[in-house]
Amino acid sequence: MLTSPWRLMAALAGLLVLGIVIAGIAADRGLRELERQRVEISLREQAEVVAAELCPIDPKPDARARQDAACDRLAEALHVRVSLIASDGSLLADSDVDADRIASIESHAQRPEVREALAGRVGEATRRSDTIGRDLHYVALLCPGGGVVRVAGDVAVEAAAQASLRARLFGAACLGLLVSICAAWLLSRYAFAPIREMRRVAASIASGHLEGRLATSAGDELSPIAGAINQLAEQLRLRLEEVTQEKEQLRAVLEGMVEGVLVVDAKGSVLLANSRLREFYELTGNPVGRPYVEVLRDAAVDEVLRETAERDVTRQLRVGRGVPRTLQVQAVRFPATGGPRAGSVAVFHDISELARLEEVRRDFVANASHELRTPLAAIRGFAETLLDSPSLSDAERRSYLEIIDRHAQRLTHIVHDLLELSTIERGRLRLDPVEVDVGEVIGSLIRDTGPRLRDRKLELQYSARGSGRAFADPRALEQILINLLDNAMKYTEPGGKIEITVEDAGPKLRVRMRDTGIGIPEEDLGRIFERFYRVDKARSRALGGTGLGLAIVKHLVQSLGGEISVASRLGEGSIFSFTLPRAAAAKPVSDGSS
Repeated sequence: MLTSPWRLMAALAGLLVLGIVIAGIAADRGLRELERQRVEISLREQAEVVAAELCPIDPKPDARARQDAACDRLAEALHVRVSLIASDGSLLADSDVDADRIASIESHAQRPEVREALAGRVGEATRRSDTIGRDLHYVALLCPGGGVVRVAGDVAVEAAAQASLRARLFGAACLGLLVSICAAWLLSRYAFAPIREMRRVAASIASGHLEGRLATSAGDELSPIAGAINQLAEQLRLRLEEVTQEKEQLRAVLEGMVEGVLVVDAKGSVLLANSRLREFYELTGNPVGRPYVEVLRDAAVDEVLRETAERDVTRQLRVGRGVPRTLQVQAVRFPATGGPRAGSVAVFHDISELARLEEVRRDFVANASHELRTPLAAIRGFAETLLDSPSLSDAERRSYLEIIDRHAQRLTHIVHDLLELSTIERGRLRLDPVEVDVGEVIGSLIRDTGPRLRDRKLELQYSARGSGRAFADPRALEQILINLLDNAMKYTEPGGKIEITVEDAGPKLRVRMRDTGIGIPEEDLGRIFERFYRVDKARSRALGGTGLGLAIVKHLVQSLGGEISVASRLGEGSIFSFTLPRAAAAKPVSDGSS
């Protein structure tokens, strides 16, 4: 299909061709008429010249040779046929007829032009000559004294002249048509240049390049359209910037959310999945456009999203292969009301820590109740025995009172440790960090625990690599070391070994305590620092532990700006390691006290 400029050029060319054809036909007819009139006028003038030369006509036979020679001479000079005809119509002389044939030529009295001339008028006729067998155009004049002078021009010569004129006219028409087509092409190019520019700018806008603009000029018919396109491009640019900004803001919000967000359409294809959701389900690649069943592979999520077609859904899920997570998913459909469901939105809240804390809370309540119930039951039981049995001996009474005292002390230790742990957790423990030599604190601790170590037949070794100086509260550091050493001594069999190592670790000082005790099962390592959590409950109680020592150690280390960790294998012992700020790079630690 032709484009608009070519269609315009073709239309203009067609109109030009039609106009040239019509003008050519009219010109041809006019030129033919002009040529006929020119020939007639020329023949009349030539007839007058011949009449002036040959008139009057002498009809005598002896004059015919002279007159025939005169006709031949004039015919050769004027390039016409010259004839002399008597008043009775007989041919006297003819430039195109031999003299010996003239007598045999029939009378010309009935020739139209001869009749007109004999009647005293200018005779004209165009017809085929029976005498010489050619088409001729005749003009006849009456000679004074009688007779007719007739000249004739060859129609073929006249036709050749007309053909020559027609050929020139056709050539001029072709040249004019070519020039007109070129002019039409240039005109169409010029006329459609603004439209082509509009098309280019519109295509650029459609492809997303909104910077292009069209030039406008006053008085131009296309200026309003160009202005409208420019305004449209500007509005699109502003809308695109607004949409892009909103999209980036939404992306930033979604990517910054701690919740996972999943948006699916009515067919179950993923429209949006933020990075947090991909982290929850350990997704790789781009899930957009894929079915959520294939992406998540979670039957519980599939059930939740199916239920959103009828109602909003809130449910807890367990996900994760390596580290299990507890998620609370809230799913709703959109649009919320009216019309068919276009899709669903599900928000996944990670409540793993809340679930763990809830479990810790339940365990703490159970453990604390159990820890308090045992000594309370013993105290109450023996107190009731003392009250109900007045006949007890002094030795029995003293034994019962000692048991009551021992359990009362245990209760006191538990309550004291709970109060101390609560004080540390709430940041109310007053700490005074100073530069302290950790080696001296450990040495003092070794001296104080020497008798217990000998009684349990345990070997304690201490080594230091580096300065051994830290920035810490001496009392808190001493309590940390006492609890860790006491824990190591309780769970190390006689003949075992305990090693304490102090070493520099960059800006920190690391203290490592290793024992060859019974070790800790791997499944218990994550909860070893919880309150009242015991690996071997019977042994711990028998040794007098409250189950709060490691919890106190953890919070004291964190309050001093350090970190604590544990590594252990069952039957091979344990390694407790904690860090403290080194004295050279230390800064005061805020403990939240006022």
